[in-house]
Amino acid sequence: MLGLRVRPDNERQPAEVAAVVDEYTRECLALKVDRGITSEDVINTLAELFAMRGVPRHIRSDNGPEFIAQTLRRWLKQVGVGTLYIEPGSPWENGYAESFHGRLRDEFLAMEIFEGVRDARALTASWRDEYNAQRPHSSLGYLTPAGFAAACAASASAKASAPAAHAACGEAPCS
Repeated sequence: MLGLRVRPDNERQPAEVAAVVDEYTRECLALKVDRGITSEDVINTLAELFAMRGVPRHIRSDNGPEFIAQTLRRWLKQVGVGTLYIEPGSPWENGYAESFHGRLRDEFLAMEIFEGVRDARALTASWRDEYNAQRPHSSLGYLTPAGFAAACAASASAKASAPAAHAACGEAPCS
């Protein structure tokens, strides 16, 4: 998770963008846009993602105040998630996220004119959908992040159901 600041053209106060990216599937799971993003906003976003996708073992983030707040640390500990923080000035510790944020900045944020936060949210959601569903990645065997995630889920489901299917028909599971 990392945060970025953008300035909608018709407004004086900048907005912030917080991104949640799955390091394995490369999916952008969330792009939250708001005037300011607090640790409570991060908790709410993560709680929604955990409910939909399960609880990860660890979360890697930068050291922004919304990510290192005690409230967030306590909540993550309660739900059993470890934290991995990127050392300040050490972007190589999170190369994929740095690459993602570079694309987000260069290909989207720098190219769009936002009329306000509402407009930024709508355009950001559209960019996220396009990024996940229409952009193949060489590191994923030229699948899109959404396609790769679906293939992983199908594979995990098949592996998990194989012993149950064998047990149901009285056979020993395959090795």
